[in-house]
Amino acid sequence: MRKIPVCSELLNSTKVFLIMTKKKAPKSQTQNIPVGVVGSGSFATAIVKMLVENSKLVHWCVRNEYVKGAIEQRGHNPNYLTSVSFDQKNLKVTTDINELVSACEVVVLATPSIYLSDAMDKMTCDYGDKIFVSAIKGIVPKVNDVVAHYLRDEFKIGFRNQAVIAGPCHAEEVAMERLSYLTIAVAEEEVADKLFSLFSSDFINVHCSRDILGNEYSAILKNIYAVGAGISSGLGYGDNFTAVFVSNAVREMEIFLEAVYEVPRDVNESAYLGDLLVTAYSLFSRNRNLGNLIGKGYTVKSAIQSMNMIAEGYYAADSVYHTAKSKQLKTPIVDTIYGILYKEKNAETEFKKLTLLLN
Repeated sequence: MRKIPVCSELLNSTKVFLIMTKKKAPKSQTQNIPVGVVGSGSFATAIVKMLVENSKLVHWCVRNEYVKGAIEQRGHNPNYLTSVSFDQKNLKVTTDINELVSACEVVVLATPSIYLSDAMDKMTCDYGDKIFVSAIKGIVPKVNDVVAHYLRDEFKIGFRNQAVIAGPCHAEEVAMERLSYLTIAVAEEEVADKLFSLFSSDFINVHCSRDILGNEYSAILKNIYAVGAGISSGLGYGDNFTAVFVSNAVREMEIFLEAVYEVPRDVNESAYLGDLLVTAYSLFSRNRNLGNLIGKGYTVKSAIQSMNMIAEGYYAADSVYHTAKSKQLKTPIVDTIYGILYKEKNAETEFKKLTLLLN
């Protein structure tokens, strides 16, 4: 198993990772920024909903002709967030990633991580001046790496043309227009301005950061910890244990982040701790739901098969575990979850052992 490589880029400024506060640009300025979304799952659908608030036209690349036809004819995604209705005049739906990338200045990638390379390998158009925004919170299996490195190494898309979206922001609450928060991590101020204006709305508050890799790694880690929170719930542990579990998880997250990408950051900010909390506690969390099924006695395989959405924490646990071991990090929570998911260890037995290691 190839471990996640450490990135030494973006370390030239000690001030670069501070949260940037922005004021929303007039809507007329954002309506003409060509923007598109690749993916047709729940979060992709939620992102399209965010973008149509500020854009005259949102390009949307979906997985097949059935989904395309349903959106064009009925005005909603037939598989996910079906309650969200779109005015067709605000959408240009396609199944061709080249058509979307060619037409857009900003491209939001919102496929499950295991499907990203399938989509990107079809991209043959000129994309040198495009901004690619990752809303993907998992490891790309083809390269066993985070999306930021995958785009840089496989497609020569530098960090200046990248951004990462972090939560806490569940798609289901976006669909209901409940107030949600996004952190958008970027390297360039100009990119931050564009994305802030594109995503901000009455129900989406946006903050900007420049900790691109820290936000991406933390989004991956919180999914693993959410699987663990679900397992504990399925096993019958209560709120007291979950609070201790999450408290230990954020400290373990900080250890891992410092080991793979050491820059000034505060893991108590919403993009780190907030996203972990909502993913670990929310009933909307697919990773928590996967863990809950395992805790109730489902095999890992049957739990995965019973879900109609991808739980990124399962796929990430393998890579993160081996990276932690290669760096000799003490990560008892990751170790426990990896053993249950990949070594067929008994969940009840392993969590009993884990309770003795938490404080």
